[in-house]
Amino acid sequence: MRESVQAEVMMSFLVSEELSFRIPVELGYETCDPYAVRLTFHLPGDAPVTWTFGRELLIDGVGVACGEGDVRIEPVDPEMLGEVLIRLQVGGDQALFRTGAAPLVAFLDRTDRLVPLGQEGALADFDTHLDEALDRILAEEQSAG
Repeated sequence: MRESVQAEVMMSFLVSEELSFRIPVELGYETCDPYAVRLTFHLPGDAPVTWTFGRELLIDGVGVACGEGDVRIEPVDPEMLGEVLIRLQVGGDQALFRTGAAPLVAFLDRTDRLVPLGQEGALADFDTHLDEALDRILAEEQSAG
């Protein structure tokens, strides 16, 4: 059975030190992809943009700086659970978002109640979905190359 957790939070999109604006961001988690969370950013004037990355990265990033490559998450102040920075990068372009830790923790708590951390592999259909996703990715790469 496919179950999910959804939430919407407001995040500040930090364009520069002087300019930022608040945007709605949908958080999503589904049992059919139990290791991942999805963040869908609704930027004014653009189509929504969805980033998918490890649920564990988001969990860890609320408390300590973590992540390599395209997604980095860290608390604004590691001494207190207040706000979190999420940095997304594609090539030389990056976007920086700031949000309260509380709504992220509430969302992650709901995902943990659905699929406890460490129990993701127990979902019977996960291997099937993983194989299908890998086949789709390989087919896309072959058709592009």
